[in-house]
Amino acid sequence: MSEIVLNAEPRATTARTAKRMRNQGMIPGIYYARGEENVSIAVPAPSLDPLIHTTETHIIDLKLKDGTSRRCILRDVQFDPVSDRPVHFDLQGLKEHEKLVIEVPIVLTGGTPAGVKDGGMVQHMIRALKVSCLPKDIPGKIEVNIEGLGINDAVHVRDLSVPNVTILENLESAVVGVMPPTIVKEEEVAAPAEEAMQEPEVVGKGKKAEEGEEGAEPAKGEAKAAAPKEEKKEKK
Repeated sequence: MSEIVLNAEPRATTARTAKRMRNQGMIPGIYYARGEENVSIAVPAPSLDPLIHTTETHIIDLKLKDGTSRRCILRDVQFDPVSDRPVHFDLQGLKEHEKLVIEVPIVLTGGTPAGVKDGGMVQHMIRALKVSCLPKDIPGKIEVNIEGLGINDAVHVRDLSVPNVTILENLESAVVGVMPPTIVKEEEVAAPAEEAMQEPEVVGKGKKAEEGEEGAEPAKGEAKAAAPKEEKKEKK
């Protein structure tokens, strides 16, 4: 694991002082460790970027203006809900022979999985793993090779092995997997056969049949018209 040097200066703990320091481009923070007195500090905003925007865990070599230094890790960062800029940070001191609980980032390696080439999609469920270990055994990251994953294959917590580290996650939890492609079925709109064969309804109830139409039934209440008799030819 790599170390990052972080230069800090002491600060007052009042809210007004913290606001003024933020306006000057400084981010207030605090260093704490078991058995030690808390130290209120401030650092230039850009110096936090390598600790925040990273996929690795770093040990911090905190150097104070009084010439002292302390080894620690970044435990927490608070961000402004509007600007998303850091407004406060916490550093936890490390004790050489004292285990600590820390979250270590998971990094996927191996390129494009076989299942993705067949139309599947990678789903990364756990992005950081909670572990317990001594400071000297803190892994910078945990690499998971996904090259050989086919569709419906997954890597679970139980499949991971990190030397000198106790994993504090559910062993049956899936870390990453390749999901099958989503198939959207088109809704079939089919009219029933008998409905398709049904004749259109006649508009106009009780409509009389047209004159001269053979086989037309008389309307209810009407007498059937008598067929006209042929006129007799007059004898000359």
